[in-house]
Amino acid sequence: MTIVEEKPQPGAEEKKLPIDLVSNAGFVVPGNNAFGNTFRDYEANSERKDTVEEFYRKQHMYQTVEFVKKMREEYGKLNKAEMSIWECCELLNEFVDESDPDLDEPQIEHLLQTAEAIRKDYPNEDWLHLTGLIHDLGKVLLHPSFGQLPQWAVVGDTFPVGCAFDESNVHHKFFQENPDNDNPKYNTKHGIYSEGCGLDNVLMSWGHDGYMHMVAKENKTTLPSAALFIIRYHSFYPLHKERAYKHLMNEEDEENLKWLKIFNKYDLYSKSKVRIDVEKVKPYYLSLTEKYFPAKLRW
Repeated sequence: MTIVEEKPQPGAEEKKLPIDLVSNAGFVVPGNNAFGNTFRDYEANSERKDTVEEFYRKQHMYQTVEFVKKMREEYGKLNKAEMSIWECCELLNEFVDESDPDLDEPQIEHLLQTAEAIRKDYPNEDWLHLTGLIHDLGKVLLHPSFGQLPQWAVVGDTFPVGCAFDESNVHHKFFQENPDNDNPKYNTKHGIYSEGCGLDNVLMSWGHDGYMHMVAKENKTTLPSAALFIIRYHSFYPLHKERAYKHLMNEEDEENLKWLKIFNKYDLYSKSKVRIDVEKVKPYYLSLTEKYFPAKLRW
């Protein structure tokens, strides 16, 4: 891995694929997360409840249109590092996501749990296996070499900025402290957007999803459009769980959302104590990265 030295900051063409729902039956959804609670229960008195709530207080306060534009400009330069996909996976080993009430394992465990669960049910969709592996790699933004951004600027549920904050957002009350919430330009249903404008034209809160989407696209990945959609919006729970913000979607978004909903089951419910033999599966995933990405990527 080649790291580009820099002071820390504060803050291919795509293919469409048909959806085969037949092979979606093998994965068994567990009843509880690693802490014995139901999944995404932000009110459960788990050992991480206070940490998660404080995370969302900061995220909802600081994620503004101005902040998002600043981060997209800074990280859009892709001048932080040059490394392979697998090197990035290994770099994530030291981080635990403070926004997640379901998981306290290093990220590499979750990535492989997700990818292997998908691989079992969709053996012929290798692009989806790889998407499972790489969907969270944008969390390298937490690393000192990438500016060591605070967790509220890297993880957590994502949402559009530049329009009203929908009440389906978790811990919605904390948006009262966001300056955009009082800005008449941004606090209406459509805000700066128009009906059916397409999610590509919507500014999302800054984090690992948008960053990894940027990295993949700018490095000319040959993954299909559904994969890029999954990477960019897999944390956009207000949309794929509550159907909020659907007025901003276009027809292509609707098609890709079908794949995201399939992926989400594996992303969410694979957070378990089942361990993956990394060395055993590594050769397979290395072959996929060679198929869909250059050997070294700009980050």
